[in-house]
Amino acid sequence: MNSISILQRYGIYLLVLVAVVLFVYILISLIQSFSMEHADRKIKEDRSEGVANNIYYFVRRTTLQQIQLSLGILLSGILIAVLIFCQVYEPLIIVPAAAVFFTLGMISPWLYFAAKARKRADLFRNSILDLALGLTSGLRAGQALPQALEVFSRRCEGPMKEELTIVLREYRLGLELSAALQRMYDRIPCEDLQLLIISIRLTTQSGGSMADVLAKITQMIRGRTEFQQKLQALTAQGRFEALAMALAPLLAFLLLFFINNDLMLPMVQTAIGWCAIGIMLTLEVIGYFVIRSIVNIEV
Repeated sequence: MNSISILQRYGIYLLVLVAVVLFVYILISLIQSFSMEHADRKIKEDRSEGVANNIYYFVRRTTLQQIQLSLGILLSGILIAVLIFCQVYEPLIIVPAAAVFFTLGMISPWLYFAAKARKRADLFRNSILDLALGLTSGLRAGQALPQALEVFSRRCEGPMKEELTIVLREYRLGLELSAALQRMYDRIPCEDLQLLIISIRLTTQSGGSMADVLAKITQMIRGRTEFQQKLQALTAQGRFEALAMALAPLLAFLLLFFINNDLMLPMVQTAIGWCAIGIMLTLEVIGYFVIRSIVNIEV
């Protein structure tokens, strides 16, 4: 009878866990699909951030969803195994903790690819100054703007080369060069690139020396780039402190858990302990993002 009751209890735990996991997965999928549809509708109006549109440059949407589901199930399963190993059988602890880890597994792949997309966008933005210098040099050497773009695209590397290749391909297919450049800006929004495109469009329409106009734009971009580099250097310490302050309590908890197991074991065996852990993690995340918002200064 005892073995049957234990099996029934674990069966109930498993059913509740599956229900919670499915609910969280469906909820996150609905929120993600709604947010992506909203981003697609607003892309031409709000170009302040292009990371969401560049995530699928690295992974397909269906593949990303499969990775999210697999990682969520893996993390929640590992947590359940750890809790059972620590002799934690309370469903009020197991089910919420597994749901939290499943949510973390769903969010982590998106954050990873978003970081890769942001890194690619940063590499592109760092190449805008070289693009302006290359176009200015080409125009002063007597080349037309499409020829100057093609010559520069052969010399550059990374995201800039990929984007310029797309621009030149669209131009050869009949699209106006300014429109092709505008489409590049839609893919990777950047204020410096916007200044460059506006100056090219106005000079093309009204006439004048495009080389002189681009030279002035280049000086402006160089000044903005130098200021941003100085600002990044000055705020680097603040970003490191935010990361250190967020990780220090977690490392202290793990260290005390291995040094004095009897003292810290109630934290993972009681509902009050898990509530304390949840509050601690929530405050850690809030504090980290507050510090990041302070040191991230928009130029």
